[in-house]
Amino acid sequence: MEWVEQRLGQRIRRGTLELHYDDGEQRVYGDGGPPHGVMRLHRRRTLRRIALDPEFMLGQTYMDGDWSPGEGGLLSVLEVLLHNFPPPRNGGLKGWLIWASRPLQQWNRAAAARRNVASHYDLDDWLFQNFLDTDMHYSCAYFRDPEMDLESAQRAKAAHIRHKLCLRPGDRVLDIGCGWGSMAIHLARHEQVQVVGLTLSREQQRLAQERVRQAGVADRVEIRLQDYRDVTGPFERIVSVGMFEHVGVPFYDTYFDTIRRLLTEDGVALVHSIGRFNPPGVTNPWIRRYIFPGGYIPATSEVMESVERVGIRTTDIEVLRLHYAYTLAHWQKRFQRIRGRVAEAKSESFCRMWEFYLAVSEAAFRWRGMMVLQLQLARQQDAVPLTRDYLYSGEREERRWPEPSRIAS
Repeated sequence: MEWVEQRLGQRIRRGTLELHYDDGEQRVYGDGGPPHGVMRLHRRRTLRRIALDPEFMLGQTYMDGDWSPGEGGLLSVLEVLLHNFPPPRNGGLKGWLIWASRPLQQWNRAAAARRNVASHYDLDDWLFQNFLDTDMHYSCAYFRDPEMDLESAQRAKAAHIRHKLCLRPGDRVLDIGCGWGSMAIHLARHEQVQVVGLTLSREQQRLAQERVRQAGVADRVEIRLQDYRDVTGPFERIVSVGMFEHVGVPFYDTYFDTIRRLLTEDGVALVHSIGRFNPPGVTNPWIRRYIFPGGYIPATSEVMESVERVGIRTTDIEVLRLHYAYTLAHWQKRFQRIRGRVAEAKSESFCRMWEFYLAVSEAAFRWRGMMVLQLQLARQQDAVPLTRDYLYSGEREERRWPEPSRIAS
């Protein structure tokens, strides 16, 4: 244990970390100032387990109940640790092996993609219904003001994307990775368009179809259980929100070439994905095992290299920085309201897994270089207006009237 505590003393220079053992022993590291995190250690072996494999074992030991956050909560502990322990480099034998295995981690052929999606999105509907917004957008919201409530911010996101699609009456729209139908329903409610939504989750398809019927847009929205690689077009517009993270680098060219192939000559596509400010990396092993198997957050350079190879035009790029951190904070607050029910229905370990996932994700957007990338694409460079004025004039008009009321679920 001495070498672990010595390392903490050497590394924690910014902020303060308190360790409280169940037998009453306490240790304090850092400069005494903020940020201030408190870890309550329930087993003596915990620090050693974390130190031997911090990227995986910090989350694993939390799931196992080996430690709990004290005053300030889980996010404060993560803030101290992320400020004082930089991301691991890819040097050495272990780093080389991790990097070399990256293509296998992201080998998302159709069958593997279906299994990976089912492991996360086929969880009980009520879990998502109770911590997401009322329209069930499971992606970054758009906060015109940090004080916006989650429902308003998610409606603002949907509207922002809708304006970027430059929709016209009669357009046929493909929604790749439609989730529970939130974006498809929004587009059909606001525009005279036909939407085909794709998901690989049977549970998502079932609930999305139900929500489409309840919204009264079943004549204009079709939800398919289908891989994007199996679709035939053409479509005037394509939208993909929160799905690109599941594609995998080996399939980026296939993904963007499919969009190019399915678009009409004057078509427009909008891809909304988590990205990283930093160079290409690897997925955190704990996230890869428990939350998003096969998932990967791309660097902008990786995305653009593929777009350039495929030969589709980039007509707009927008980076949303802290928006997902705000979104995740809302999700965490809502999850804590139902935590007792989740523990009864599933387990305490599941609750710890889910709250750690939400907290570490928020921390990554605040302090570890994660952001959201919105990429507007077209086959022709004059497919969208010359300036971005059309986005904001449309959004100003939209604020004058309310979104339709909530759908029963």
